Amino acid sequence: MGATVDIRSQIANAKRIVVKIGSSSLTGDDLRVHADRIDAFVDALQARMERGSDVYVVSSGAVAAGMPALGLSQRPKDLATKQAAASVGQVALAHEWGRSFARYDRMVGQVLLTASDAGIRSRARNTQRTIDRLRQMHCVPIINENDTVATTELNFGDNDRLAAIVAHLVGADALVLLSDVDGLYDRNPADPQARFISEVRGAGDLDDVVAGDGGRVGTGGMGSKVSAARLASRSGVPVLLASASDIATALGDASCGTVFHPGEGRLSAWKFWALYAADVSGTLRIDEGAMRAVTSGGTSLLAVGVTEISGEFHSGDIVEIHGPKGEVIGRGEVAYDSRTLAGMLGKQSAELPEDMHRPVVHADYLSNFVTRA
Repeated sequence: MGATVDIRSQIANAKRIVVKIGSSSLTGDDLRVHADRIDAFVDALQARMERGSDVYVVSSGAVAAGMPALGLSQRPKDLATKQAAASVGQVALAHEWGRSFARYDRMVGQVLLTASDAGIRSRARNTQRTIDRLRQMHCVPIINENDTVATTELNFGDNDRLAAIVAHLVGADALVLLSDVDGLYDRNPADPQARFISEVRGAGDLDDVVAGDGGRVGTGGMGSKVSAARLASRSGVPVLLASASDIATALGDASCGTVFHPGEGRLSAWKFWALYAADVSGTLRIDEGAMRAVTSGGTSLLAVGVTEISGEFHSGDIVEIHGPKGEVIGRGEVAYDSRTLAGMLGKQSAELPEDMHRPVVHADYLSNFVTRA
């Protein structure tokens, strides 16, 4: 119990906190963004900021907000219509956040991101700098996926994953995921037999959990929230999953909802980016011996252990590393382009020209999903 109290206290006292609010929490039965709901959220966010915390808001709702104006009663399934709805809805959503924070003489800054903004290192750094400058200028960042220009099905997958990535980008001390459910249950909470789960310490606590989808206006659902919470916790960020109606408590003493304990140690910004956000340009398949070396941590990947490559990539690109059976092991920054590497496969360093003696992936730029080293 003490550890649970400690983790809730850690969330309650976090200096930098990312708060994600889902579409269903922002809209009513008429699918419109309701000003009174936004006001209630802003009141709680303002109270937290008055306690000295820096708050970053990840706001869903753009697609949902655009649906009524376009005569849509169900979330569109095709990408073009989703983008049209997002284009219309983003204007209304940003206006409501700005109007509400203006009651406290606070400015907001809209930050619309695509997966490439996190997946390409230079753009990720620029995103980080922009969000941090907004904080320095006492503006509240309102962050959303840029659904209007996404080239694939909502690139981040959902704003829960986006919130987890933003939490790492800004160096957050806590992540709060708010939805229309008061926490995590082992099955649909409408089931009388559903069991509430107050804390998650590791994957074993999720063995019997069955999570649902995102409903008619959202994309996330409980499954994506659990996935995002685990993603953030792997990077050392504690997570609180709670009902949006409990936002005052969630941002107060954090005595509601489900807490996800952080993993031991925080991944470096580079390793988190490489494992969970970076664009992958190709794959390397390695043999059994190389797999053991890579997953033990601290070992570079040499050409002798690489058995196959796929994709066209250049030196400095991020590649995915697969084991001998095709299992995904990790990712790393490759030191050679694909054409050069094709002629090096399986060769000892002594068999290669001197300028090809460096590792295929250096240990400093290699991270695996097994140990996260």
